[in-house]
Amino acid sequence: MADKSKVAEQYYAPPPELGKWEGFRVFLWNSETGQFLGRTGSSWAKILLFYLIFYLILVGFFAAMLTIFYQTLDSKMPKWQLDASLIGSNPGLGFRPMPDSDKVESTLIYYRANDKGSVLKWATVIDEFLSQYHKKGSGSGEAPGAENRVPCSTTSANLGEKQVCDVPIDEFHPCTPANQYNYEEAGPCVFLKLNKIFNWVPKPYNNTEDLPTNMPEDLKQHIKLVSGKKEANTVWVSCEGENPADVENIGPVQYIPRRGFPAYYYPFTNKEGYLSPLVAVLFEKPRTGVLINIECKAWAKNIFYDRYERRGSVHFELMVDRG
Repeated sequence: MADKSKVAEQYYAPPPELGKWEGFRVFLWNSETGQFLGRTGSSWAKILLFYLIFYLILVGFFAAMLTIFYQTLDSKMPKWQLDASLIGSNPGLGFRPMPDSDKVESTLIYYRANDKGSVLKWATVIDEFLSQYHKKGSGSGEAPGAENRVPCSTTSANLGEKQVCDVPIDEFHPCTPANQYNYEEAGPCVFLKLNKIFNWVPKPYNNTEDLPTNMPEDLKQHIKLVSGKKEANTVWVSCEGENPADVENIGPVQYIPRRGFPAYYYPFTNKEGYLSPLVAVLFEKPRTGVLINIECKAWAKNIFYDRYERRGSVHFELMVDRG
């Protein structure tokens, strides 16, 4: 008689060997266990519920952090200004036209005065840059904020809460679109603008008592002529050849419509419709067929110059060919 206290011996039977495709089919759906991709329906429900809750909490956390962050920002005014900001309080100069974007490291303006295609290339670049300046405030809604632009002068620049000074682009003759900015005459125009810094107010050199020693003599003479007048409240501009050979080759230079940026355009406070003032520099007769290195500087008591770091100045090269 068998001893019932003894447990019947059990043997492990390995699963039947399946082929590659048969094993894959069973992995996709196992009819015996009811598993899909190795998990039962309840297992899939649990893991999906876990990740749903996890990502909802994660999204909610980041949404809360972004909401708190945006509460500290002002869409019209930077939190950090002037010396407290990364930009600082020393504006630089920019120039137009600039070379193609694929030549980002180049600052060379090169063209052939007798080649209409070469002239048109640069004229088109300037047209695009000046397009916003040609959109006047007529109430037609051509440009956002264009209706806020009003004529200003040294004698009248009292602005309303939303008003900004217009830039009279029609005063830039011969640096005009109709004249192709004088490029065909081998005397090209280059437009200068002062980089925007929020709430920065210039401190102009408006008399001859405190002029820096390194200021060009012709600019000193110009300041002497306007000293004591309202038009002296200007961020002055000068353009010269960088080296002795460049000084000889650059030829006469004109500044249109005036030799700098009037102080009534400042401070920049991000009002809608604001445009940076411009100075068109006309190089009347640069020597052709020669590369000329040019440096333009902005002059004010609170603009500090450093050639190597390009502070308060801009460098570009000009080369005009006749053929």
